[in-house]
Amino acid sequence: MKKIIQARIYFGDKYYVGECLDLPVVTQGATLDEVSRNLQEAIALHLEGEDLAEMDLDNDPSVFVSFELDAVINAKT
Repeated sequence: MKKIIQARIYFGDKYYVGECLDLPVVTQGATLDEVSRNLQEAIALHLEGEDLAEMDLDNDPSVFVSFELDAVINAKT
């Protein structure tokens, strides 16, 4: 059984986007705090009333979030 739900946060066109890698859950927010809260709420709503064992999830899974940054490369010639 999985004890961790994996997700990632990245900056889209205008907002931060939170996307689960293990569940069909996607949300957005204007700030990192907002997208984090929205992601947590969206995951909870998705799992509400579900049999977690059927989804191969632990009864109290954690959410592991990675944050993608654009690489800034300053090349001097």
